[in-house]
Amino acid sequence: MYSIEWKKRGLPHAHILIWLRNKIKADQIDSVISAELPDPERDPRLFEIIIKTMIYCPCGSINSNSPCMENKKCTKRYPKQLLHDTETGDDGYPSYRRRSSEDGGIKAKIKTPFKKLKLTTTHINVEYCNSVKSIKYICKYVNKGSDQTVFGLGRDGAPVDEISNYQLGRYISSNEAAWRILDFPIHERYPTVVHLENGQHIYFTEDNVHEKVNEPPRTTLTAFFLLCQKDDFAKTLLYCDVPKYYTWNASEKVFKRRVQGTAVLGYPDVREGDALSRVYTVHPNNFECFFLRLLLYAVRGPTLFEALGTVNGRICATFREACQLHGLLEDDQ
Repeated sequence: MYSIEWKKRGLPHAHILIWLRNKIKADQIDSVISAELPDPERDPRLFEIIIKTMIYCPCGSINSNSPCMENKKCTKRYPKQLLHDTETGDDGYPSYRRRSSEDGGIKAKIKTPFKKLKLTTTHINVEYCNSVKSIKYICKYVNKGSDQTVFGLGRDGAPVDEISNYQLGRYISSNEAAWRILDFPIHERYPTVVHLENGQHIYFTEDNVHEKVNEPPRTTLTAFFLLCQKDDFAKTLLYCDVPKYYTWNASEKVFKRRVQGTAVLGYPDVREGDALSRVYTVHPNNFECFFLRLLLYAVRGPTLFEALGTVNGRICATFREACQLHGLLEDDQ
């Protein structure tokens, strides 16, 4: 997943989170990420790029007026501790190998972690996320809102119009405005979570293409439809309520009833857990997926995509029409 962000200087940059198929171990991190200067004699090209784009601005006792300084300390935790080997910590963030000059390193204290790529000549900060804590922070960061500045004087207890404050205080540069007007992407997730019928991603070879087309892989959404076809209790649920009573079996791609939790009245074999869930957001520009998501919060126990688009026995041509008939959209009537 990624999100595009703009700084006050007006240029965009991307925050990207990538999940690997196979988890890398601590002793493999150094082969992917480095926080040390490369040898200028062995790799002068990479050395030149790193010196130009990846050196953190001096701070601390060297430069107490640096923007990162707060209460006489660097908010980015520089300079970093010198280490002979990379270590993984309990907070989800590793301490990268930064060797001293005597230990074979070169001015390692002010280096930002980077990937050993020479395809780009720009600043690319690469970090290893090895726990839920760090991943939660990144997911939150890539979805954060725009910069805002709002101030005003008012009486105590006076009503606050948060929508107007947001519109008045939101800061958008000319470059960001042009980006949005031209409808360039600002956020994307892969693989697709909320998708239309037959819209899931399929991986195939020449040998299994017909099998994959005839029986595409199940997603949590299509598995929910299948669950509603076979489970009477599931027919009473909205899509967002399923994790309270079922767990997702990733290997079999099916929902299975919880075995622990509070018994549900009238359904002695069903247990309710304390899991919280939400359906991933969809941009309104993606019309049908956006309206599909609205229906998933309104229609209980759908067995097919067609069932979501059926209102009082009427099969709607689009999910937008179904939302309209359900009263989920405003109109002149």
